[in-house]
Amino acid sequence: MVRSRLPSTSFAAALALAGLLLAGCGHDRSAAEPPRPALVVQPAAPDRGAQAFAGTVVARQQSPLSFQIGGHLVRRSVDMGARVSKGQVLAQIDPRDVALQTDAAQAALTTARADLQLAQAQRDRYRALAGKQAVSRAQLDAAENDFKAASARVQQAQAQYEVARNQAGYASLRSPADGVIAQRLAEAGQVVAAGQPIFTLAADGEREVQIAIPEQSVAGFKVGMPVQVELWTHQGATIPGRIRELSPVADAQARTYAARVELPAAAVVELGQSARVYAADDSGARLSVPLAAVYESDGAPALWVATPDGRQARDGAAIATLHLRPVTLGPWGAERVPVLSGIAAGDWILAAGVHLVREGQKVELIDRDDRPIAVTRPLAK
Repeated sequence: MVRSRLPSTSFAAALALAGLLLAGCGHDRSAAEPPRPALVVQPAAPDRGAQAFAGTVVARQQSPLSFQIGGHLVRRSVDMGARVSKGQVLAQIDPRDVALQTDAAQAALTTARADLQLAQAQRDRYRALAGKQAVSRAQLDAAENDFKAASARVQQAQAQYEVARNQAGYASLRSPADGVIAQRLAEAGQVVAAGQPIFTLAADGEREVQIAIPEQSVAGFKVGMPVQVELWTHQGATIPGRIRELSPVADAQARTYAARVELPAAAVVELGQSARVYAADDSGARLSVPLAAVYESDGAPALWVATPDGRQARDGAAIATLHLRPVTLGPWGAERVPVLSGIAAGDWILAAGVHLVREGQKVELIDRDDRPIAVTRPLAK
């Protein structure tokens, strides 16, 4: 029995020893992994115009156009993008029903006027007879009341006729001002209700840029605040503007605040153009890093900081260890983001491949021109 157990015990010990050796070899390979090149930068001064918001050029006066009565849309005269003038017919609904209503109202008015003439003649006769004591005072009062009632019915029929005639005019949808059709919302053949939008008219005149401001940035904005506007078609050239309107309530889905930027009257812009609105960064940040350097850790922003360990690679690049450091950021800009806290001006920040590294990894520091960085010399920004 002893002999049968000894070989199995020795075999298990050998397996355990082999596992330890393999684990040790794996650890040695991990420890011997050569440092990889890593693009790093040092924090720079924040761009005071760093806050940038995408926007669209819109008309200051832009309103939906609709019929005041419902009916069958029989004709649409313009399309989206068409330039229209004040009073121009844009669409028409079937006028036959409103024409019949007008005819009925006119007939009722004619009947009321005839009744008034009869009541007036009856009153005049009773007045003459009353002077001769041929009718009683009660009969004269009844004739007077009939005349007053007939006169009121004429006024009522006249008002109804005016309403019907106005409704006949409402069968044609006319432009209230000169402008451009920004949107078409109905087609010929459709049955539309009163007040249903048919077109959206962007009236000629002042132009604005509509933007959305995130919750974390809205505290720095107020009505009248000066900003700079850059059109995508004229990059590099800015137009001065100011915040004219700022919504006090955030959008329920996007959680942003709608704002409108007023442009000078002399600005040459077209409806629908894309633009960027730049606002001064007054967050108090003294440092900023590229957008590509920001890493998200557990839902919070962080940066990979490369700490040199005093060694150098053969090409002279400093060898450093990566450590993830939580930071507090300011409003995001077009290319950089201000850092309010968490790093110092002399830190080396990983600027590329932030999702491809791990805590404690060894790297060689290189700049944007793929040149090795020695810790003793500053990085060319």
